[in-house]
Amino acid sequence: MARVEATQTNEQGGDLRNYVLVTGAYWADTLTDGAIRMLVLFYFYQLGYSTLAVASLFLFYEIFGVVTNLFGGYLGQRLGLKTTLFMGLGTQLGALSMLAFVPEGWLVVPYVMVAQALSGIAKDLTKMSSKSAVKLVAGEAQGALYTWVSILTGSKNAIKGIGFFVGALLLATVGFQRGLLILAALVLSALVLSALLIRGELGKSSKGAKFRQMFSHNRAVNLLAAARLFLFGSRDVWFVVGLPVFLASVLGWSFWMAGGFMAIWVIGYGVVQAMTPNLIRSQAGQREPDGRSATVLAFVLAVFPAAIALALMGRIAPTVAVVGGLLVFGVVFALNSAVHSYLILAYTDSDKVAMNVGFYYMANAVGRLVGTVLSGLLYQIGITYGTNGGLVACLWASVAFVLVAGGISLALPTHTGARTRPIALGDMGE
Repeated sequence: MARVEATQTNEQGGDLRNYVLVTGAYWADTLTDGAIRMLVLFYFYQLGYSTLAVASLFLFYEIFGVVTNLFGGYLGQRLGLKTTLFMGLGTQLGALSMLAFVPEGWLVVPYVMVAQALSGIAKDLTKMSSKSAVKLVAGEAQGALYTWVSILTGSKNAIKGIGFFVGALLLATVGFQRGLLILAALVLSALVLSALLIRGELGKSSKGAKFRQMFSHNRAVNLLAAARLFLFGSRDVWFVVGLPVFLASVLGWSFWMAGGFMAIWVIGYGVVQAMTPNLIRSQAGQREPDGRSATVLAFVLAVFPAAIALALMGRIAPTVAVVGGLLVFGVVFALNSAVHSYLILAYTDSDKVAMNVGFYYMANAVGRLVGTVLSGLLYQIGITYGTNGGLVACLWASVAFVLVAGGISLALPTHTGARTRPIALGDMGE
């Protein structure tokens, strides 16, 4: 009996060790991903590209994020999460190399779009690997699962925020291509260390996994995925292109100041996500969140972009309106996102975790894609109606998206634990 317990302890320790290594590699990729976004956005805006043209640079990034999330869960199920992690890091290295080792004359929109496509693939392969690994470590304990997911998601976003600042700082100090070389060295280091230190497999591969299984038959997962689409569309429709351009062109902030502010916002957003279990439980009598939590938070969130838009239309000081409003929006959005990240793992069955997570984040990527395109388009249309009109148009679109997310969330189940079968540590199932 003692020998069996020792074996189980060793297996759990090995799973936890591998999870920590996967998370560290994911952090390296996440910091790089945030830095690339700021480098590309401000570099091409500085060259005189319109907001719609700048948004188009990220079009393939988001499109291939959709495709990767669709196929990523399938690949993770068939090949194992260790393989998909290495694929993600290697692809990110390729994307950076495409931009860092070519003459500046090659840096035209179509070429950069292809490099961004590779970056989008890399980001979502590594994200799917680490998020799926959470369930293997937490097992059947719903409270532990909620805490692990929130910590992972929160820390990831904090590091992405640091990446925003790093990208803007690199552009201001060493320039576009030298900055990319520094980021490439970081990703290469993460890839080498992961290959050397990860032992065994992170979950068992299942050669019998079918691609058609990627499309979930779980009603709760499908509803949550639809709500997630509109939730993240509501953020990116003003945050991705409209906000940084507004900070630089209307408020007159330097690139590193704008990137630094966005970095602080994303870091704070990540901290709130990591604290979400305690914040929600203190208001809900120590129970885990459910569909009602997602619904209430979505409708509360809609108030803030509407308030910012009305303040800008009422000619309230734009710095106060945007900076103050964005800070409050970030807190409530972080609570929304953390609850969603818990619910996807709580609703899904253990033997479908990689596929359901992949499907869910495919919907997330669709929302980001729609939000990114509309952010550039609406801002460009809106500036014809005044200095603040571009951001106002983006903000009203955000309100509409959040209201749709809240409406969908009304149909989410109000229980979670009974829907999730226990999972054996280290076993991805068939």
